[in-house]
Amino acid sequence: MSKLASFYHNQLFNDCVPFWFPRAVDREHGGFLHCFDRDGSLVDDDKSVWAQGRMSWMLLSLYLDHERRPEWLEWAESGLRFLEEHCVDPADGRMYFHVTRDGTPLRKRRYAYSESFAAIAFAAHARAVGSERSEERALHWFRRFVDWNFLPNDAPPKFTGARPMIGLGPRMITLVTAQELELRLGASAELTGWIDRCIGEIRTYFVKSDLEVVMEQVTPDGAISDHFDGRTLNPGHAIEGAWFVLEQARRRGGDAELTALGCQMLDWMWKRGWDDECGGLYYFRDVYHKPVQEYWQTMKFWWPHDEALIATLMAYRATGDAKYLAWHDSLKDWSFRHFADPEHGEWYGYLHRDGTVSSTLKGSLWKSFFHHPRAMDLCYRISHDLTI
Repeated sequence: MSKLASFYHNQLFNDCVPFWFPRAVDREHGGFLHCFDRDGSLVDDDKSVWAQGRMSWMLLSLYLDHERRPEWLEWAESGLRFLEEHCVDPADGRMYFHVTRDGTPLRKRRYAYSESFAAIAFAAHARAVGSERSEERALHWFRRFVDWNFLPNDAPPKFTGARPMIGLGPRMITLVTAQELELRLGASAELTGWIDRCIGEIRTYFVKSDLEVVMEQVTPDGAISDHFDGRTLNPGHAIEGAWFVLEQARRRGGDAELTALGCQMLDWMWKRGWDDECGGLYYFRDVYHKPVQEYWQTMKFWWPHDEALIATLMAYRATGDAKYLAWHDSLKDWSFRHFADPEHGEWYGYLHRDGTVSSTLKGSLWKSFFHHPRAMDLCYRISHDLTI
């Protein structure tokens, strides 16, 4: 095994997985606990519905792609049961966002992302055990997700209709969800159609060649809204979208046009996001270099760094350009120097701009067994294939 592949394999199986399991398994109520302090002590026993789907999917991915450990399947199935038994609102068939430990509903968001994470989890389960029912559930939740995000519905508006906007997020997540369903269930015209549509809309509306930037929100015709929300960039989010595009390029035999698009998105947002003074990736920037309204703009969050580790390795694999490997190495060194906790394992979630720890949380309603293990897994597999 190559040096880099060995590093990521060790981080995944000897540092990340042991932090979460088996402590995250809720043997009393089912599903997963995930709000942990740095030493693994439980800070809050509420449950994110996102986390139930994401953690089930991640366990099933390890089961399918590495080793068929029966406990991984057992724990994932506990998460899927919890989703179905406690996390669906019978009034409209949509999923909640936040429930108590026993599954009592606490909060439901206007937007639908719980459904997308349920879709990938059920698709992985369908592949793992040959379940037609899980395949049906995966497609059901995918369709609920895209219908809610792309068709007119009764979602309560966050703003008035005076300044309509569309977001990068629903297109990115539709793209990666359809990719995962294709991987586990097989290709279909429905899934290919959504993949093509989302890549086309990202390229048409959000990628701005004149400004060398990927927007987070635009008006419905792709224009920039010159206000705080319209100008705010999230470099890590756009870099994550870049690797979704690069993955699609790989699946299509190294499609040159898609490779160029993915690398363009990465190049521009790396330049916008990298902190030359302190290292790491800023959380928010302004498209016109004006002040950003959000006070956490200069903080360093865990997940953009995980996504950029994947994106830079994918870009290197696709192009052979040494700059991407250099970016990856510098990002890897900074991230593991600041986010990692050698004493207790895993990564902290939140750092100050200078890399000092802002919060000792390793898990929350947002951070669970998902972004970091996914990054360690993909970086391991890419570097193994490249023998670097």
